[in-house]
Amino acid sequence: MATASEIYRTQIDLKRIDEIRQICRGLPSACSDFIRHITVTTGTFTRLAYAMDLRTFFEFLHAERARFGVKELPLLDDTDLAALTASDLTAYTEYLTYYLKAEDQDTDSEKIDERRVLINHDLAIKRKLCSIRAFYDYLFQAQRIPSNVTQLVPLPKIHEKPILRLNADEMEKLLATAQTGEGLTAMQQRRLEHTKTRDYAILSVFLGTGIRVSECVGLNLSDINLDEKAFLVTRKGGNQVILYFPDDVIAALEPYLEERRKITTLPGHEDALFLSQQKRRITQRAVQNLVKKYAAVAAPLKPRISPHKLRSTFATNLYQDTGDIYLVADVLGHSSVDTTRKHYADMTDARRRMASETVRLPEPVALPAMPEEAPAETANKTVSRRAKRHTLHDHAAAETENTATTMSEQPILATAQRRRRRTDQPDHPEPMEVQVLTEENNTSSVSSEQPRRRRRTDHTSSPNQST
Repeated sequence: MATASEIYRTQIDLKRIDEIRQICRGLPSACSDFIRHITVTTGTFTRLAYAMDLRTFFEFLHAERARFGVKELPLLDDTDLAALTASDLTAYTEYLTYYLKAEDQDTDSEKIDERRVLINHDLAIKRKLCSIRAFYDYLFQAQRIPSNVTQLVPLPKIHEKPILRLNADEMEKLLATAQTGEGLTAMQQRRLEHTKTRDYAILSVFLGTGIRVSECVGLNLSDINLDEKAFLVTRKGGNQVILYFPDDVIAALEPYLEERRKITTLPGHEDALFLSQQKRRITQRAVQNLVKKYAAVAAPLKPRISPHKLRSTFATNLYQDTGDIYLVADVLGHSSVDTTRKHYADMTDARRRMASETVRLPEPVALPAMPEEAPAETANKTVSRRAKRHTLHDHAAAETENTATTMSEQPILATAQRRRRRTDQPDHPEPMEVQVLTEENNTSSVSSEQPRRRRRTDHTSSPNQST
């Protein structure tokens, strides 16, 4: 027998499948083929996002590009799709920055409701272009078009932004606002009397466990075990995991569970944990508006606080307390730890300061202490050192001057010395020198003749040896 979680997830999938089919009825048949092609590898939420992106794209082509407006969208065939150009995609990129929903295309500009205006930034534009790329990749690989022109258009460059999260004071004020209603409008305070316990429990679950908004909405009464401080969560893709929560979350859940068991729900929502005022399972949009309402009071300078930002707050606090990135990835349900490291493991100022306090240098070698001297002796030594420096300076200056003079006189002295040596030099060397030279010559001549005699003797005796 299927559990309540499985029944709820099946209902959500069937609802999304029906919405996908309705969208594809107004698009070319190739879109339905593409959605069926990715059914095995993607979930219903992903396929619905692809279908919505394709609808936006083909509505643009039909309204803004003349050659695609000749036929109705369901009648466009593969030949028409192959006529797409890079110029069409560039125009579509610009179109995504500001456009109206389909039902407001023909309204007067002065009467346009601001709630129907759609503005996309770089990240949303990149996601929509990636959907078109995936669609045309499928057509090209299936050999339904001769080329894939979407590869010629670059995607927007995404600039990394700091993760928005709440600090400790903002978290405390957020929970206090949900309990007291201080800072809310009069109408919001009147509604708070009926939802105070529920809202406080929802915010505590987000900050204490870091679950996604879809996981929070899908919680059932049968999924919670207060004795074990745990609940069963259905992750993206249908995987189920048991998560544990701290005592603060139990303190927030117990009063709400008492109220929840007294409520009679609409059929099909008997096991839902968090209910709306209509006695049915609360929706994701209602939870998003709930968080935004309290965050506007607790953190007025952070207007983009959402349930996912509360998830980021939990992840950052857990990483700073434990330093275990793998633990954070496991609790958040990330399939890759790189995703966790990219978004939550940022180097904060406190961690940089910790690095400077961790490094230790070796102790310096102690130098021998100098003996203390009397002030008078120190003064005398200072005076004597100064006098000595002046004396050395005078000697150095004098030597420099003498050196310069000597260097200037060197050519004249060298010429006089050469003339004197030529005048004093005798015509013949001394007899002793001649004798020495003669002996040296004789010695060299004797030493040179000895090998000749030996060679001559050897040559003379060689015939006798041969005979």
